Amino acid sequence: MTVKRILFGRPLRSVAFDVAVSGFVVLFGLAGAVNQPGEWWATGVGAAMAVALLFRRTHPSAVAAAIAVLALVQVVAGWGPLAFDIAVLIALYSVVKYAERLRDGIVAGIVAAVGVVLGAFQMQGTAAWWATAIWFALVTGAVWLMGLNVRTRRLYVLSLEERATTLEREREAESRAAVAEERTRIARELHDVVAHSMAVMIVQADGARYMFDRDPETAREAVKVVADTGRQALEEMRRLVGVLREPSVPDPAAGTDGAGPPGLSAEPVHRRPALVGLPDLLDRFRAAGLRIDWTVTGEPPALPPGLELTVYRVVQEALTNALKHAGVGATVALGMDHSPDAVVVRAADDGRGRPVVRPAPSGGHGLVGMRERVTVYDGSLTAGPRLAGGWQVEVRLPLPSSTGTEVAA
Repeated sequence: MTVKRILFGRPLRSVAFDVAVSGFVVLFGLAGAVNQPGEWWATGVGAAMAVALLFRRTHPSAVAAAIAVLALVQVVAGWGPLAFDIAVLIALYSVVKYAERLRDGIVAGIVAAVGVVLGAFQMQGTAAWWATAIWFALVTGAVWLMGLNVRTRRLYVLSLEERATTLEREREAESRAAVAEERTRIARELHDVVAHSMAVMIVQADGARYMFDRDPETAREAVKVVADTGRQALEEMRRLVGVLREPSVPDPAAGTDGAGPPGLSAEPVHRRPALVGLPDLLDRFRAAGLRIDWTVTGEPPALPPGLELTVYRVVQEALTNALKHAGVGATVALGMDHSPDAVVVRAADDGRGRPVVRPAPSGGHGLVGMRERVTVYDGSLTAGPRLAGGWQVEVRLPLPSSTGTEVAA
């Protein structure tokens, strides 16, 4: 890492360079002082020009104006062109390069042109004065154009640096957004895997505890459901951890780059709970004590993996809520309607189950997580109590224009 030394608010290297430029002007002027008219007054004016050049970077317009006034004093005194007049060209170059507005450089160029004309009038008595005047004009124009070229390149480099800084800030913002999105995805998946399975396990464990003496066979069956549900939850946890540890696998069904909706596309296809796993899910909830009336209407299309996962999680969340709130023995009418443009999932319980003795604590994020999943696919969710008692959830998920292609979030 390079450490820049600062002097008077400027890098030490630039200060040293400006001192060297001013020293060069002084030495160059003193070398021609013997032949300069006006005795040593002209040398004093030239030295003042050299001192002004020390501030040519920080105050280019003011330095150019000061040197123009000193040059005018030289013309009025009739001293003619001096060696110190090289400071005029340096000031002209500096104001074109460093001034905040190009207008200052244009004004400085006009003033320099006037100075060339005035100098030419002073040389009218010399031989070939017009040739010297043309030479002065060409040199002055070349210095102005050189300053303009360097200014353009300098501004271009500054714009590139600013653009790079902006892109870096945008990348940092995108990284922070990606981290927040990933945390949300992990929290949602953990809720789906852990909370739902634990709800079933707690209900079955409480039931087994109260049935050990009355009905040992029923108690053993409940313990078996607890074990099976725990194994299933452990398997899904392993899948989730594997997704977090491994890079994503390109998904042919999710587009060319495998990128689907945020929070869903990073999971490989073979790790997603698919709709083929719904019968096992329903069996686990039936074993937990729910009476499920499962109906499917329409011809099921080939859903994109992310949408398929959403349907699975919606069914899982709806049944978990029914078990926790409606209780063991409640009847749930679960239906899935397929149409050419949408998939509709309905789950309605009668609310007539036996209340759980010690229900699992609710984090209050079930419906929120379900709504987030549905919103990713521009779907709609309706949830609320039924007039006949119980609770009803209805989710409508529009199908993408081409099945097998993830919906862009």
